[in-house]
Amino acid sequence: MQTAEIRRRFLEHFAQRGHTVVPSASLVSPDPSLLFTVAGMVPFIPYLTGREPAPFPRATSVQKCVRTLDIEEVGKTTRHGTFFQMNGNFSFGDYFKEGAIQHAWELITGRLEDGGLGFDPDRIWVTVYLDDDEAADAWHRIAGLPVERIQRLGKKDNYWHTGAAGPGGPCSEIYFDRGPQFGPDGGPLVDTAGDRFLEIWNLVFMQYELTDVRGKEEFTVVGELPRKNIDTGMGLERVAYLLQGVDNMYEIDEVAPVLHRAADLAGVTYGKDVDADVRLRVVADHVRSGLMLIGDGITPGNEGRGYILRRLLRRAVRSMKLLGVDEATLPELLPVSKEAMKASYPELETDFARISAVAYAEEEAFRRTLTSGTTLFETAVAQARKAGSPTLSGEQAFSLHDTYGFPIDVTLEMAAEQGVTVDEAGFRALMTEQRDRARADARAKRTGSVDVLAYRRLLAEHGPTDWRAYDTLRTDSRVLGVVREGQDEGGDEGERPAGPGEITRVVLDRTPFYAESGGQVADAGILTWDGGRAEVIDVQRPVKGLVAHQVRVLEGELTEGAELTAEVDREWRLSACQAHSGTHVVHAALRQVLGPQALQSGSYNRPGYLRLDFAWQGALTAQQRTDIEDVANAAVRADHRVSASWMTLPEAQAFGALALFGETYGEQVRVVEIGGPWSRELCGGTHVRGSAQIGTLALTGESSVGSGARRVEAVVGLEGFRYLARERDLVRQLAELLKSPQDGLVDRVSGMVARLRDLDRELADLRAQQNLAAAGELAASAADVAGVAVVTGSPAGLGGGDLRTLALDVRGRLAADRPSVVLLASESGGKVALVAALNAAAVTLGLSANDVLKAASAPVGGRGGGKSDVAQGGGTDPAGIPAALQAGIQAVVTATGR
Repeated sequence: MQTAEIRRRFLEHFAQRGHTVVPSASLVSPDPSLLFTVAGMVPFIPYLTGREPAPFPRATSVQKCVRTLDIEEVGKTTRHGTFFQMNGNFSFGDYFKEGAIQHAWELITGRLEDGGLGFDPDRIWVTVYLDDDEAADAWHRIAGLPVERIQRLGKKDNYWHTGAAGPGGPCSEIYFDRGPQFGPDGGPLVDTAGDRFLEIWNLVFMQYELTDVRGKEEFTVVGELPRKNIDTGMGLERVAYLLQGVDNMYEIDEVAPVLHRAADLAGVTYGKDVDADVRLRVVADHVRSGLMLIGDGITPGNEGRGYILRRLLRRAVRSMKLLGVDEATLPELLPVSKEAMKASYPELETDFARISAVAYAEEEAFRRTLTSGTTLFETAVAQARKAGSPTLSGEQAFSLHDTYGFPIDVTLEMAAEQGVTVDEAGFRALMTEQRDRARADARAKRTGSVDVLAYRRLLAEHGPTDWRAYDTLRTDSRVLGVVREGQDEGGDEGERPAGPGEITRVVLDRTPFYAESGGQVADAGILTWDGGRAEVIDVQRPVKGLVAHQVRVLEGELTEGAELTAEVDREWRLSACQAHSGTHVVHAALRQVLGPQALQSGSYNRPGYLRLDFAWQGALTAQQRTDIEDVANAAVRADHRVSASWMTLPEAQAFGALALFGETYGEQVRVVEIGGPWSRELCGGTHVRGSAQIGTLALTGESSVGSGARRVEAVVGLEGFRYLARERDLVRQLAELLKSPQDGLVDRVSGMVARLRDLDRELADLRAQQNLAAAGELAASAADVAGVAVVTGSPAGLGGGDLRTLALDVRGRLAADRPSVVLLASESGGKVALVAALNAAAVTLGLSANDVLKAASAPVGGRGGGKSDVAQGGGTDPAGIPAALQAGIQAVVTATGR
């Protein structure tokens, strides 16, 4: 049975039993503590924990998941994978244990012709929690399982909680007996390795309120929950390989095609060699994971989700290289994975141009990195061995990663291949320091140095902020809290007034201020009260539902409980709206000119300015930039109506609204339209009422921001006009300076540039002729030093490149069968260039250009190096050139021992 068919049957089974079919959430987790969605229940956590009311009593989903904690084990075992799919059904205060058990049993043992999965009931075993008699009895009554196939295990295996105070409860796991060829009989209790009795489904019964959670098995049960929930998870890949009669997840229909194509490219046969099999499984897993991650809008980078994606793609590429394939392989493998997955995820087909562009660019970048990084790695290894310590330091490994994009696992693999160890702990410590700095910066931006618990206390006491940014620029408000830097949950700092000149954070019961989010900066404005004023300089959302204003008190004292007026700067808001609406217009123009694959991946806008990052390969041509600007300004001139409406996420997707990749959305989303379908995006920002309000829009720049990503920048409104006015004045000044009409300025400058190039060529030719003449004279001046022909000289005004060319020319004019040394020094612009060049006979004699150069460098305060036959360096003291040449001659004498 194909994986897509198992998926369809699961959803259909529960839909027929009153469950709302919920589409898979993005792989980008809505939980800020997680990089990815790691389990099927993650999108439902607010409902399961009671933080939000569930919009339906029962639901079902097939959730895309990624876990990378065991990434090094992928391929080495047959059960570790990074991307997987979790089938789940959920009850929010509706049915409980008996219902969950009955639904599960009917599906797994139901006849194929009736929509079931057709598992043999006699090969099903289950586990329940030690004292969960209710679940054990239900399995016996409903499924008819004999008592010996209902095994009881402890908290480690059969109890679930979030890891914090809140809901929890026992669980029941369903196992399939694969047969005696996989191990001894006795059920899951005996088969601790899980080879024979394979877990396929876990039913979690959330029925207790837990507190004092100290670990997996250490917590206190307060009592039963008033509303009990069901959360289940069935591993789709596990069920697929059981129903498809293969041995592991790498051999199912959604993964195996990539594995076999990789084997064909490498000229190997899967199942014949252990090492090759591991690498093929790594490729198959990582290519699929990369496909799905890019499909959900993640792009390769050096941090967070982007780093995980980069690591997966690069591990796949290097595995193919280790299999002997030196050519680019993702163009061969990614389409195969797309074909295998599109039955379950048809959007992969429609979005494949963008997905493949990102993946192929990353492979090309890594192939370049492998070339340069491998050289650096080998140099570091050679240095470590020379120092007598075959260990790469944490600093060296971190430099390879941070500066050259070399993933640590590649460094570790290459080190192991060469018998060298890596100070991984040192590397991890440096990575942690870097991430901690980044997190601290982000946290400081959002909450300052305030403990987030202080904000949570205000939220618990007063509820969410009444946010009016869409409706008005002015509200009458009350101060709920004055929160100072360094204040924690129990602090009493909020009771002390904030005086003139003090910068603090203020929480109001209602506010018209837009809080920074979605790439749009916060509003500016003023707070006024009887006897006082404060300037609003930043607005953030430190916790969900709460808005905090960073203010500078100008007059009077600001206290908790004060009644005041909060007013947004009207011009600031208008300019910010122009920039944000301008971002949507530029995005639509990009897609119209370049195609639908030019999707936005990030943005930033402040009053008068916008930048937009989008997926694209290569720089835009001048004509493309002109076309994008023309399309955008045509939309401005058309004065399209700008409107916003609220709907569910599925409704918005069906409506054709574009979602910003990497963002997470709730059930209700805001759709902003400019000209109806011309621009239709999910957006929480503020906007103009009609596109004509954007005013002048001028593109000011276009650049690369990483592999497969470009950035355009633009100014709008008054800033756009000022930018064009400055360009006009610049053109006028240049025309006057060059005494040329403005429309002939380009031709005039082009002619001047051409003449300069001709003069540069003439100058280079003259310099070459001078060098040739000098080479002959220098070669003729060779002196015998301890049996070696030595040429020294100090031609003036030559840089390092020209001096090297001259030295090699001189060396070539000397007799090849006699040891020869050429040492030249030149002063140019107060700096010294040094070059030492030896012929093969001199090197055979035991002389080294490095030694000669090192001796000559000291008198000029310099340094340098190279190979045994040519070395190059420089210095800062031209007065030392005569001594430098003499020191080089002495080095020859010393080396010959004469």
